[in-house]
Amino acid sequence: MANEQTFSAPASPKPAVPPIAIWLVLLAAAGAFALTMGTRQTMGLFLSSLNTSTGLGVGSISLAFAFGQLWWGLTQPFAGAVADRIGTGRVIFLGVVLVALGTFITPLMTTTAGLIFAIGVLAAGGAGMAGPSVLMAASTRLVPANKRGLATGIVNAGGSFGQFAMAPIAIGLTAAVGWASAMQWLGVLVLLALPAVFVLKGNSKALAAQAAAASGVKALTAREAIAQALGTRSYLYLSAGFLVCGFHVAFLATHLPGVVAACGLPPEVGGWSLAMIGLFNIIGSLAMGWAVGRWRMKSLLSLLYATRGLAVLIFLFAPKTTAVMLIFAAVMGVTFLSTVPPTAGLVAKMFGTANMAMLFGVVMLSHQIGGFFGAYLGGSVFQATGSYDWVWYIDIALALGAALVNLPIREAPLKRLVPAAA
Repeated sequence: MANEQTFSAPASPKPAVPPIAIWLVLLAAAGAFALTMGTRQTMGLFLSSLNTSTGLGVGSISLAFAFGQLWWGLTQPFAGAVADRIGTGRVIFLGVVLVALGTFITPLMTTTAGLIFAIGVLAAGGAGMAGPSVLMAASTRLVPANKRGLATGIVNAGGSFGQFAMAPIAIGLTAAVGWASAMQWLGVLVLLALPAVFVLKGNSKALAAQAAAASGVKALTAREAIAQALGTRSYLYLSAGFLVCGFHVAFLATHLPGVVAACGLPPEVGGWSLAMIGLFNIIGSLAMGWAVGRWRMKSLLSLLYATRGLAVLIFLFAPKTTAVMLIFAAVMGVTFLSTVPPTAGLVAKMFGTANMAMLFGVVMLSHQIGGFFGAYLGGSVFQATGSYDWVWYIDIALALGAALVNLPIREAPLKRLVPAAA
């Protein structure tokens, strides 16, 4: 394993934009994340309609959603590496266009392969390119070091706001124009994220050069940075915990409407439950962005995962009423994506910002491997047993494991490896 010896980090270079423009950067990143994440997280509302229209079965359609979870994660390390080198703006532009195209053509697909292509390849891949690894790395690059925790919290809250806003929009559009046209309109709305391309353009080359000059050590190449990260126990522990987060998030995003239906509640409760998750995740994300500058990030992560497991356990024994469902969604919302600011913060603290998009993208890949199993097992288990209970049991066990695996993380900057070329 790589040497995890700590060192005194050199002073961070000045931000790449004037302080007056920082809020514009955060607005652009949060807005883009709101539109891409909001669209992705409301797709579960259309699962029943897709099943009725295509007759493919919940298991087959869940496979398309599950593949999307995996592909969203697979694209992020590569998108991050490209953004670090040639520019964030180009990557975001392509990502937004692909999300819009994939969402727009989904109602036209009638086979499992077609749904995998539209939902799993185009829409999910585009959302990965314009997703958290690229957007948060751009924000981290463009704001002062002492504001990075709050910045990641604000960007993350943007994704949560997108889910909160898009779910009622999707419900209203479905009632007005039908589910197929509603989905296509969501695809068109995603294009509103394109102005962020101009605000977030640029890459980390100049910042890496300044940091290298200040420290006297040549910046690591992408391959060297990956090698150091994968040889660092703390990075692997962080990734393992984030895999559990992906399982939980994908299961809820894809199957919460199905859980609501299985409890005998009206379909509208499913939409409002997703909206509640989005609303309360705004609170959780902003609170966590504030907290990461004051408490140990690994301890905050352990607390979040333990809270999830306890909340699911209580939900299993509670009566399944509308009020209980909305309260459960609110609690889940507080913990839903509030794991992102401390996770991104730990990556930046351990490895710096030069390869931030790529290294956080690898952690997001771990998250989405968990997301694949969360989305796929949710549909498979329900189809086999007629209940989601066993998925909840697995989720509780995984949450406990995630709470424990974050505790050994060493929360300090790593001693930089000197590149072989140097």
